[in-house]
Order: sequence, then C-alpha cells, then structure tokens
Amino acid sequence: MQHSLDLIAFGRLGVDLYPLQQGVGIEHVDTFGKFLGGSAANVTVAAARHGHSVALISRVGDDPFGRYLLSELERFKVDRTWVDIDPDLKTPLTFCEIFPPDDFPLYFYRDPLAPDLNVDSDQLDLDAIRSAGIFWVTGTGFSREPSRSAHLTALRARGRAPHTVLDLDYRPMFWESQAEASAQISSAVEYATVAVGNREECEIAVGESDPERAADALLERGVELAIVKQGPRGVLARTRDERVEVPPLPVSVVNGLGAGDAFGGALCHGLLEGWGLDRTLRFANAAGAIVASQLECAGAMPTTIDVEAAIDRGSAA
Repeated sequence: MQHSLDLIAFGRLGVDLYPLQQGVGIEHVDTFGKFLGGSAANVTVAAARHGHSVALISRVGDDPFGRYLLSELERFKVDRTWVDIDPDLKTPLTFCEIFPPDDFPLYFYRDPLAPDLNVDSDQLDLDAIRSAGIFWVTGTGFSREPSRSAHLTALRARGRAPHTVLDLDYRPMFWESQAEASAQISSAVEYATVAVGNREECEIAVGESDPERAADALLERGVELAIVKQGPRGVLARTRDERVEVPPLPVSVVNGLGAGDAFGGALCHGLLEGWGLDRTLRFANAAGAIVASQLECAGAMPTTIDVEAAIDRGSAA
C-alpha cells in the first residue's frame, strides 16, 4: 500500500450464527442467520461506515466459511491484504441465544485454535502499523501463541504512537486462568494510548472495577484516554485534564452483542476527526445503541448521518 490507512485492527474474525427466533434456547431454534463477526473485524466495518480507510490483520480457514468472510470484508470495504488463509485450522463459528434486553449467551467454536490466534509476526507489515492513524488491538489477541508474540511485535514497532487503542475485551473462555489474563492484558496496557473496557475488563487489566479508580489506574500506567463502560449508567472517559460522563441513548434492545464494536468504530471516527471528548462519546454511545436495536452486528453498523440523526432524535429508534 502506498498510503497510510486511517485504521488497522488486529484480531478476531469469524462467522456469527444468530437465531432468527428470539426468547428460546438454541435447542428450540429452527433457523439461523449467518453474519460476519469478531470484535476487531466489526470495529473495522464500523469505521469504514464512517468513510475511513481500514484494514484487518487476521486469518480464516480454507473452507466455505472463510471464503464467505473474505467476501464480506470486501463488501464492507475492509482491506483484507493482511487476512491470510490458514491451511490447517477451521474458520471459527459463534452461536448466540437472544433473550432481550440483556441476556445474550455466546457459544464459541474455536478449538483447538482459531486461525486469528495463529497470526505470527511474519504476517505483519510493521511500516503500515507504524503509519496508521489508529492501531487497534484486543485483549483476546494476547490469550494464545503465536498471536501474543505477534501483538507484542506490532506494539513495539508502533512505539505507543497516538492513537494506539487497546480494547480490553476479556472473555474468560479464551484463557487458561483469570490470573494469566490479568498478567497479559496488564502488560499490554503499557503500549496503549487509549484503553476501552467495561468494569469487569478494567478489573482484569488494572485490578479496579470502580470506574473512577479504574480510569485513574489506566492513566497512571501511561494511557492518555481511559474509557470505562458502565452499562445503564453510560460511559465515563478520563484524560489527565478532562472528565466526561455521558448517559446511554434510549433504545429497545434486540441484540446487544455488536453495540461495543459499533462504539469502537465510532470512537475511531471521533479520534480521527479530532473531536472533543464529549462529542466523541455521545456519538459513540449513539452508534452502539443503533446496533443494539437490530439483530445483525456488522451489517447494522450505522453511517455518520445515521448516528447524527439518532442523536438529534434522542433515541436510536
């Protein structure tokens, strides 16, 4: 590539299979919808919807699901130059159950190893990573080798340049123990200029679940912008000079699973545009609410016009 990308994200890519019937367990579901999924992939899709040049570092299996994902990335205008095809591992599947408004159990099929965790340092374009406007990584990327070493190689090359974002993204089923997750994600904080997570994820990363103390702990570790998601209380963001807390946008929740990734893509938009913290958070909150009101994640990612309209209405409906 001859130009710097706005965003490069490194991490999960897989197929989401969502039931087309709500309020029943998977054993009673007759029909599923097939969608692009994976946190890092969803963030790139979300940012692309705001007009940014984006790319993903990941892998898929050499199978029909992998071919589907590569096609979807192209459809969503995500550069797939660094999405390799793994010759041995199968493309991962994720099933969910949908019990609105706040219960969405997930069932991950990623054993013995998901291709996105088999990315090694040879797959990385370090010059592109250094020059990207935003480099986005997730906590899950540190859960297994060779992905862990590849992430550290990328972050060391990046040199904590703005904006280097760590999505704390703790999912216990991906780790051998909570202690290992804490050690690895805590170490990753040292490379980030922006950290984003909910209260549980902050406790894993810095040992604090209280939003204010968690933000303090992240800032003390050298993070420039700490964002703590507080569920129904909204979102808290702190820098060394500023504190902003915004309430959630009212929404009738259909599927809450993609809201955080929509938030992430919208956060990237605000950072790239140089917006103030309050405007960025309100925009990101609204983007998340829009996706929570729909079944699909990637395909539901809103445009900038969609988000601004929702803010003007005061509702994601």
